[in-house]
Amino acid sequence: MNQPPRRVAVTGLGVVSPWGSDVADFFARLMAGESAVYHYQTDEGHLSMSMPAVHCPGFDAQAEVGRAAATMDRSAQMSFAACRQAWQQSGRAIPETADRRAAMYWGTALAGTLTYEQGYREMLLKGRERVPPLSLILGMNNAAASHLAIHFKLGGPCLTYTIACASAAAAIGEAWQAIRDGRTDVALTGGADSPMSLAVVRAWEALRVLAPVGKRGAEAACRPFSADRAGLVLAEGAAALVLEEWEHARARGATILAELAGYGSSCDASHLVKPSPDGQYAAMSQALELAGLSPDEVDYVNAHGTATREGDPIEVEAIRRLYGDRAAELPVSATKSMHGHLMGATGATEALICVEALRQGAIPPTAHLDTVDPACEGVGHVRDSGLRRPLRACMSNSFAFGGTNSVLVFRHAPV
Repeated sequence: MNQPPRRVAVTGLGVVSPWGSDVADFFARLMAGESAVYHYQTDEGHLSMSMPAVHCPGFDAQAEVGRAAATMDRSAQMSFAACRQAWQQSGRAIPETADRRAAMYWGTALAGTLTYEQGYREMLLKGRERVPPLSLILGMNNAAASHLAIHFKLGGPCLTYTIACASAAAAIGEAWQAIRDGRTDVALTGGADSPMSLAVVRAWEALRVLAPVGKRGAEAACRPFSADRAGLVLAEGAAALVLEEWEHARARGATILAELAGYGSSCDASHLVKPSPDGQYAAMSQALELAGLSPDEVDYVNAHGTATREGDPIEVEAIRRLYGDRAAELPVSATKSMHGHLMGATGATEALICVEALRQGAIPPTAHLDTVDPACEGVGHVRDSGLRRPLRACMSNSFAFGGTNSVLVFRHAPV
């Protein structure tokens, strides 16, 4: 006999951001329209980078992770720090033996990049025949998830999703599906990336989608939906969520922060880098359908909004199609204007923002949005210092190169 789908609660949040590792402070900075983007410059011999970016200079791996930091790539170190925060907020204890009903679902697009690039430099630039012995272990895409599963004794599935910019959103959505279907009771999920390697930056530059410093300075380089937008800004960081089956969380007296109510996934199946409004619409509508919500019940959309010339209008078109006449009044914002594009961590960071928006009744703005591109009109763009109002449900969009679309819907949880 088929059992009804189970509800999924969010009971913990964690973040590693340029402003530190405090969720409340991170959200407050976004509400104030504060940008973490700055003019990032490095120079190692004849190899250099100079661009607007978001870096986490205050992140202390030794303090956050301890001695185990030496066995982790920077993205894994950030993963550990964010997950520890989320786990502590959830109030869960770490069991003595592996919990087969607890799982790890993690997202990353470029984990291990810094480790591998350092190895290549040692061999190709310095002429050394060997690389550090832990290079392969540090550079594995699944290294962070494995470290975390070991530390928190997560004996269920331990899975890593690498789907470009949709990695973390897909990981969270698949964790939701596993809990909903009864395959697990608890999931530690989210994503991390630290993409500031020369090779990665040069690859993005070759696509001509990185924003320049420009006349308004690095701080305002990322301007989603703006008539003068000029591209995306790379960022590093991590975000984590603890998900639990609703009754499981209530039975142990957990504080439920929000309900993860729906997840939609689709593929454009048309082009590697040109997004499709049809694919995005399909993922958004599926997420709402599985959440059991109508478009009229969503009070905020955290847009993918990368500030590329082609991507922003297509997302607005998909939103308008789904929400119809209501789209013009529906609050929409792209927080990448402040925290940058965290690649594989983006979906988790923006999911966390949606949970905080529901908890606080607050919608962060799209920063630097002075003049909306006519092609991006037709939705309720949020500007300045954001909005404050009670929210019933939020949608978080993540759309990746390769055509994968992952959409999450969160619902307010009564106190």
